[in-house]
Amino acid sequence: MTPTFDTLGLAEPILRALKAESYLTPTPIQVQTIPILTEGKDLLGVAETGTGKTAAFSLPLLHRLSLNSEPRTPSAPRALILAPTRELAGQIAERVNAYGRHLNLRSAVIFGGVGQGAQVKALKAGVDVLIATPGRLLDLCSQRLVRLDKVSVLVLDEADRMLDMGFIHDVRKIVGFCRKERQTLLFSATMPPTIAKLAHDILDNPVRVDISPVKVSVERIEQKVYFVSANDKRTVLTDLVNDKATGQAIVFTRTKRGADRVCKHLEQAGVSAVALHGNKAQNARVRALDGFRSGRVRILVATDIAARGIDVPGISHVINYELPNEPESYVHRIGRTARAGAQGIALSLCDPGERAYLRAIERLMRTDVDVGDHRLAETREQAAQRQPARTAAARPSASKRRRRPRGRRPNGAAATVGKSRGAPRQPEARI
Repeated sequence: MTPTFDTLGLAEPILRALKAESYLTPTPIQVQTIPILTEGKDLLGVAETGTGKTAAFSLPLLHRLSLNSEPRTPSAPRALILAPTRELAGQIAERVNAYGRHLNLRSAVIFGGVGQGAQVKALKAGVDVLIATPGRLLDLCSQRLVRLDKVSVLVLDEADRMLDMGFIHDVRKIVGFCRKERQTLLFSATMPPTIAKLAHDILDNPVRVDISPVKVSVERIEQKVYFVSANDKRTVLTDLVNDKATGQAIVFTRTKRGADRVCKHLEQAGVSAVALHGNKAQNARVRALDGFRSGRVRILVATDIAARGIDVPGISHVINYELPNEPESYVHRIGRTARAGAQGIALSLCDPGERAYLRAIERLMRTDVDVGDHRLAETREQAAQRQPARTAAARPSASKRRRRPRGRRPNGAAATVGKSRGAPRQPEARI
């Protein structure tokens, strides 16, 4: 018998909200996790966005809080959901509000990039569920504007992404502020050693649920790669987005500056496009996402900050203008299409310098990506012949490589000591 939400033991007001959202059949991760979490057990979930993970943890969280009529305490939430990016935090907050619309529960979302005044005001009014990014939450904790000693349910979403973004130490500090007698949920698309160690340290005899994210995410996606030179990428991209089969699409670049350049090129070519990355102000990011979600903007050009935080139905294509240097990021990128059981298309532009990235991606997925046909593109065999082979003979031996004296520059120029010429570059993550 096909499971339904009615069979998962959720409170009636939550079931009513799910019907209003047209949620009829739970996803595999929801079927597996909701009964575990309603029993109060800790959970380690290996799953990426697009599997129904947000509902999998927020529905039992709301169910648990609804059964406990504990009064709200100003600036002391009863449940905490940590997310790596503003976009993901905002989307989780939207879902929590939708699922809990018939419950007497209050939620708030806090993140950096905006003034803290409104967020502090919401916290002082008392909230049951707080959704937050680690940086802003830790900042408010240090100002003693929020306390976490009443957190009975703690959710860490996209834990590996928080690791990539340099938040892992902040996360450990935040966990230390929470009460020890709590239910803890940790979700991660991958399980590197640092995340496995974190899970071991903060989870109490957890149940593990693994949704095999790589295979699930690529089965319904048609993938193609175009072997082109770096100079031809813009022309090929323009042809791809102007194809009649391309509807709304996300174009991924590796850098913020690259996203701005590609967006400007598309606009000059008459394509409605907007860029999204960590250097954009929060109001600009909100406008960009709103324009893309509403369909006013057809192409969103984004860095990997958006790879796990955007859930927009109806994205027909994901285009990798530049391949990511981490193969797992490729899977997260292309997972922006083929949402909710739909089909999707992922196209990648690969120049000679990115062939190693492609090989790593194909090893991860255990399959070769089909080669696309374009007048400026080469076959796989032609691209392989053009790939420069760097042999040992082409590299100077260790004995011939001269180490440059520390503190010296070429031609005897002294290295600058003390003040730097500019502020250090901030990683994409620290937003």
